[in-house]
Amino acid sequence: MIPNRHYGMTLPISEEIDTIKYRQKGEDFYSKIVRIAGALKDNATHFEEFKDALRTMRFLPAGRVQNAMGATRKTTAFNCFVSGTIDDSMDSIMGRASQAAETMRRGGGIGYDFSKLRPRGDLIKSLDSKASGAVSFMGIFDSVCQTIASSGHRRGAQMGVLRIDHPDIEQFITAKQNSTSLTGFNISVGVTDEFMRCLKEERPFPLTYEGKVYKEVDPVALWDMIMRSTWDWAEPGVLFIDTINNMNNLHYCETIAATNPCGEQPLPQFGACLLGSFNLTKYVWDKTFDFGAYVRDIYVVVRAMDNVVDRTIYPLEEQKAEALNKRRMGLGVTGLANAAEMCGYPYASKGFNEFTEKVMTELRDHCYSASCDLAKEKGSFPLYDEYQYLQSKFVKTLSPWVQDKIKECGIRNSHLTSIAPTGTISLTADNVSSGIEPPYSLYYDRTIQQFDGHSVQRVEDYAYTQGVSSRTANEISAREHLSVLALVSKYVDSAVSKTCNVGNNVNYQEFKELYTEAWELGCKGITTFRAAGKRYGILNEVVEEDTPKAEACFIDPATGQKECE
Repeated sequence: MIPNRHYGMTLPISEEIDTIKYRQKGEDFYSKIVRIAGALKDNATHFEEFKDALRTMRFLPAGRVQNAMGATRKTTAFNCFVSGTIDDSMDSIMGRASQAAETMRRGGGIGYDFSKLRPRGDLIKSLDSKASGAVSFMGIFDSVCQTIASSGHRRGAQMGVLRIDHPDIEQFITAKQNSTSLTGFNISVGVTDEFMRCLKEERPFPLTYEGKVYKEVDPVALWDMIMRSTWDWAEPGVLFIDTINNMNNLHYCETIAATNPCGEQPLPQFGACLLGSFNLTKYVWDKTFDFGAYVRDIYVVVRAMDNVVDRTIYPLEEQKAEALNKRRMGLGVTGLANAAEMCGYPYASKGFNEFTEKVMTELRDHCYSASCDLAKEKGSFPLYDEYQYLQSKFVKTLSPWVQDKIKECGIRNSHLTSIAPTGTISLTADNVSSGIEPPYSLYYDRTIQQFDGHSVQRVEDYAYTQGVSSRTANEISAREHLSVLALVSKYVDSAVSKTCNVGNNVNYQEFKELYTEAWELGCKGITTFRAAGKRYGILNEVVEEDTPKAEACFIDPATGQKECE
């Protein structure tokens, strides 16, 4: 165990949100910790080690893990899922909508790929009528989301994806350019390498469905359409879908077409994301980061989170089978900016980048090493193929000693790392900087709406409370944001949720270049936030209520934090 300034949280708002969102009725913070650690222990020693990491907030499981594990409520510990393939038939569409309802009812968000639905105006021979198109059917899933929201404690989060070569792509791009359409969705375009090459070479790009070319478009004009919409409306997002698949550890047995609602977990059909983050601020003492304690905690946490796969409730049997066959998890970090600043490294500086590389290298290598230990003890994941797995492009980036350990022991979990937005859990940890983001502001007043009125609380950035002043998100250039995204992406086997803040000094051409540079740098996607746009954030502004809710991922204009719970 390492020394800590205190156990648990000190901010009143942290206590309040933790109580509302994650505790059972009558629980205090310590009781919640005992419940979670008890549900995920392997033995008495592991219980004490994991409990210590939780109570000192060195490790912050995602909200669903905190809310569900060891609880009496019948909800899942997995934050988000991806739907099974939506085929072009009413049976498939309505069947997937029903599965989505059950998934959201159990507390999970969900992503979909709508690219297999026939384009608008296409002839339906059996009915002698014309198809209404992929976008129209998204309304069914949106209605399901709104219905589930009205009857539960947590609004469903959804991500809708359409490939850029689908004939309906232009309608999809503009689908959310008002305040009423698809309000339960984030939307993202699945951008292919072929499109990016056509864009670079300015040669015609074909829009196709089932091998038929419907028309050819000017890729420059299509890209400008995406960029203009994103510039003004903050959507659609951009997923570099071929990069995602080319870097996938399971390239040999799955194809990915969609992501979870915040984009940090590209997943195959019925895939599930199991998330948790190390709170890096808790390892800093006298401007020194305790890498030894950090590494020791990784082994404790990987063991605990692997147990979630076997001990949680799954909304669907297909999701359970997928999870058990691959045992995916997504461990990441939060408080990176705060921890680096507390060590004397300003955000995006040379020192910051070197610190980040060290933090992420240790996370990557030791997560995989811990999974090897579990494989030796409990067996590798069922779809593990030693030769194919070791040929994976990401696996080849692991340190040689880790690759050798995989050869010797196998590996328990197909994927192990992810950078989630962590907006809410970071706030419960005394408002540490979320994920790999810089603080949006050093302090702000937050209004909490309640049945009997409201309260206003001053919320200060964690590092700021320690006497450390930092550059805020809007003081950091868009390219500096992108450089951090690209740096961290190299060490993550799934993906990274990070917002590149775009200031008023960035013109439209520079904005567009961020996206092309992100592809060239090997990023799997990119999200931007421009306060001067026509809409704050990815969806609508949200006010916290006494009943826990979550919009499909939004950026809160007051805090700059991305939240998906």
